[in-house]
Amino acid sequence: METIKIGMADLGVTRPPGRLRTTGLGSCVGVVLYDQVKKVAGMAHVMLPESSMAKNGDVSKGKFADTAIPYLIQLMEREGASTRNMVAKMAGGAQMFAFLGGSDTMRIGPRNVEACKHALQAAHIKLIAEDTGGNCGRTIEFDTTNGLLQIRTVNQGVKEV
Repeated sequence: METIKIGMADLGVTRPPGRLRTTGLGSCVGVVLYDQVKKVAGMAHVMLPESSMAKNGDVSKGKFADTAIPYLIQLMEREGASTRNMVAKMAGGAQMFAFLGGSDTMRIGPRNVEACKHALQAAHIKLIAEDTGGNCGRTIEFDTTNGLLQIRTVNQGVKEV
């Protein structure tokens, strides 16, 4: 069984018996899309909410929620997946540091979660499970054989959704 490691601002697609894993989800969000019929899974490690935040127009498709999710859908469709059969799960989006003044620009975790949800809604993909927010890091691993997302949270153990 192959485990594909998804780095920061990266994405990947696999089929059973493959697994997708990403680590270091603090304010970043790990989004998993899964075609329940074709058994095609994809994962994106989203760092920032909007590609308009890119400096010098340097847009890495996997880095931003508004580009990563549509691009992940495109990659999965190349493998035979269909959005009408896709569901989504996601984890991350923590507020890792406390800031005085509550500036919206410092709320990257919550803004990432909101942007990912917006991109999923725009693609008509139902979010069926999430473990977002809080203030601790996560590692996630998706198993294509059973559709379970395992979430390891620092100091809080492991759960599956």
